[in-house]
Amino acid sequence: MRIRSLGVIDDAVVELSPGFTAVTGETGAGKTMVVTSLGLLLGGRADPALVRIGAKNAVVEGRIAVPTGGTAILRAEEAGAELDDGALLISRTVSAEGRSRAHIGGRSVPVGVLAELADELVAVHGQTDQQGLLKLSRQRQALDRYAGDAVTTPLAKYAGAYRRLRAITAELDEITTRARERAQEADLLRFGLDEIAAVEPRSGEDAELSAEAERLGHAEALASAATAAHAALAGNPEDPEGIDAATLVAGAHRALEAVRAHDSALAGLSGRIGEINILLRDVAGELAGYADDLDADPLRLAAVEERRAALTQLTRKYGEDVDAVLAWAEQGAARLLELDGDDERIGELTAERDALRAELGGLAQALTDARAEAAERFAAAVTAELASLAMPHARVSFEIRQTDDPEGVELGGRTVAYGPAGVDEVELLLAPHPGAPPRPIAKGASGGELSRVMLAVEVVFAGTDPVPTYLFDEVDAGVGGKAAVEIGRRLARLARSAQVVVVTHLPQVAAFADRQLLVEKTNDGSVTRSGVKVLEGEDRIRELSRMLAGQEDSQTARAHAEELLATARADA
Repeated sequence: MRIRSLGVIDDAVVELSPGFTAVTGETGAGKTMVVTSLGLLLGGRADPALVRIGAKNAVVEGRIAVPTGGTAILRAEEAGAELDDGALLISRTVSAEGRSRAHIGGRSVPVGVLAELADELVAVHGQTDQQGLLKLSRQRQALDRYAGDAVTTPLAKYAGAYRRLRAITAELDEITTRARERAQEADLLRFGLDEIAAVEPRSGEDAELSAEAERLGHAEALASAATAAHAALAGNPEDPEGIDAATLVAGAHRALEAVRAHDSALAGLSGRIGEINILLRDVAGELAGYADDLDADPLRLAAVEERRAALTQLTRKYGEDVDAVLAWAEQGAARLLELDGDDERIGELTAERDALRAELGGLAQALTDARAEAAERFAAAVTAELASLAMPHARVSFEIRQTDDPEGVELGGRTVAYGPAGVDEVELLLAPHPGAPPRPIAKGASGGELSRVMLAVEVVFAGTDPVPTYLFDEVDAGVGGKAAVEIGRRLARLARSAQVVVVTHLPQVAAFADRQLLVEKTNDGSVTRSGVKVLEGEDRIRELSRMLAGQEDSQTARAHAEELLATARADA
């Protein structure tokens, strides 16, 4: 990796061994930046605070060998990346403003693609992971990860049934808790529908009645106007000497008809006057009929106004006109059917919920059985690993328990609480020596013991779910003496099948490394390109002496350092 402007590192190159690499240096020298850099290359969160003061951005570049045939290389190729002799060139840039960019094989990609590659390429563990292992949920996840398909298959079936049960329970709760509101809504709908049904409105009836009321209210004026217009057009029988429009037009028509044969233009005008005469007579006839048919009955007017008042009562409540009222009634009737069907729906949902609970109980039992079987194998494997980590008498076991809950699912004659991952609470127990009762590792393990348990768990995982690279950030904290030697020896064995990178303060661990890197600051407080160097020969002995006694030139420390290296070489 090349690291530029990240934390205390100005510009440095980190060359990792294919086997076991130990990264050492004084406290605060920037060793953890190696872990941070790899985390950025693999999609970790980009914190602008990591950018070195005065720099525009931090850049991490790395060359990572990718296993052929794995999902990582397929995902990289899908993203358009090109391999360089079987390796991926990955870069990550973080700006001081917080922006982040990622590139794989010369192609810009979303940061999420890096995170997808990380699952298959690297397992990162630090002190925060140790604290995470203290959480029961993480311990259950560790057991499930170890069990593999034996747990993931029934867990997938259980999770599907759990989601269906949650959805049905939520709907059932919504229906039952809002029963009063729905009853009130149903009563209001029934009242409104009954009120509309009592009036029996027709579509467009309000407009028709409005027009009729207007006509009836002005019946006398309308009749007088129609009679006067008829007299003007067709004459008044009571005034035979009067001149009407029809008579005048008829006279004009006769005058032109007498001479129309002599001029075609005049003949055309004569025809048009004839049409006017016909139209006048038609209009006069309709006016006579209108006057005769006009109903001036005050009783009918009263009935119309009464009907209009009834319709107005409806339009005030249910719509701006009768058509809107009828639409409300149609929607209200449909909603009322829905509300009235809630009781039936409650019964259906209750039956489905009970059936799903029974099914969930069976799936939970299968999941519990699979975990119990895997827990025995997992505990035995971790216990065997602890024996090689200077804890020969320690015993690891799992407690798988359930919590009673009257609202839960049936399991072995009990009603127990359930969740998205089953009904089990999984807790890792440690008995550090014979005669000691098994206790939760959160209470029964010291810092050094917890580090070794964590390492043992990871080594067991390496045998069942291997990844090419393991990175440990001071996972050996709190350990010393013989235990530290055994941790170094076990990490060296793990490095025979995978790449192992360890940030450590322990010389006993560093001595077993195939390559030791020293991170050191310059006088101005930065780490330059030359500030991360491979230690060999005398330089490595001096660094191990410093780690042992704080004195590089101490003859006793040098002798001890040489002895450590000799022990490590003999073990290899």
